[in-house]
Amino acid sequence: MLTGQPITILGAGIAGLATSIALARQGAAVRILEQSPQIAEVGAGLQISPNGLAVLDALGLGARLRQTGLRAQAVTLRDYRRGRQVLRLDLARHAPDQTFLLLHRADLIDVLAEAAREAGVAIELGRQVVSVTQTGQGARLAHADGSSSTAPLVIGADGLHSRLRVALNGDKPPFFTGQVAWRAIVPAWQGTRPEVTVHMAPGRHVVTYPLRAGNLINIVAVEEREAWAMEGWSLPGNPDDLRRAFHGFEPRIADLLARVETVSLWGLHRHPVAEHWHGTCTALVGDAAHPTLPFLAQGANMALEDAWVLADCLASLPPEGALPAYQKRRRDRAARVIEAANANARNYHLRSPVIRTAAHTALRLGGLVAPARMLARFDWIYRYDPTRP
Repeated sequence: MLTGQPITILGAGIAGLATSIALARQGAAVRILEQSPQIAEVGAGLQISPNGLAVLDALGLGARLRQTGLRAQAVTLRDYRRGRQVLRLDLARHAPDQTFLLLHRADLIDVLAEAAREAGVAIELGRQVVSVTQTGQGARLAHADGSSSTAPLVIGADGLHSRLRVALNGDKPPFFTGQVAWRAIVPAWQGTRPEVTVHMAPGRHVVTYPLRAGNLINIVAVEEREAWAMEGWSLPGNPDDLRRAFHGFEPRIADLLARVETVSLWGLHRHPVAEHWHGTCTALVGDAAHPTLPFLAQGANMALEDAWVLADCLASLPPEGALPAYQKRRRDRAARVIEAANANARNYHLRSPVIRTAAHTALRLGGLVAPARMLARFDWIYRYDPTRP
């Protein structure tokens, strides 16, 4: 147990809130410093796979989120032009013991924030940290208002531009992947099924799935570009530019894009998995440790895994061994998941007609001959349970 141990977390996103709950349940006195004046999320969907749901269940939040989200029944890959099915992974039939949830990101944040406060976590809003320095007495935090404070243990859940990541690993700029992503939410068609659909095209793909009782559809559209300058999650985009970029997709996608009134756009940059996840009195979780591209829907799930494992290590091991054990348990898995996500991006965007036809034919035959085996390829991700001893 961590009875009374003061712990400071930077960031009140999914990683920070989940970590705060896990630590508070172990008896720690946790505070979160969040730079924004309120806890809020842009309108966006996310997928919680069984490995992430295992953590939410262990935190006592799974039942509520099952009521809030939709249970995905299938994942379908389609060709972009005519919508021809390439592969259908029937989750309900071939993985009935596993639950994949489709959630609005804001709904997950709301549940986590409420649970954190119920667990006694102090959430301080409008508290931006501009630098972190490790000292013999803990970590010194320099705040944007010119003040400073010291904390015996600091956890960086402050995302892609983490100040603590820089303190531990140096300021290594990311590189542009040559891809940008558009994100939007639109009203759903009547009778929309709870499925994830990926339309694959040369140099582009579109992912769609329903949210909030099937009343909304989340859209993530990725295209390849030669240049991009900015990185962020909520840069305003032009819906007409979105429609032009994905012209030629089948009528169902064209209809969805025609409904888009507001869209965000961001450049996808690749950050290496952090070499150092911890210092003597600091640790990284979530995107601060391992930024993940959105091609395997594992960003939130990996953050949840981090939260549980870090709290478990801190509660069960002596201080000098807890943080190294956390990195040892997490780093190789994170790197493997990220590489799998990168491979998905390549496979979605095949440009050569010959290679595309061969690859899609192989997927189609695999789905017909051994559909359960096609899904089982990802058992190492989905059937991993970080909460098991």
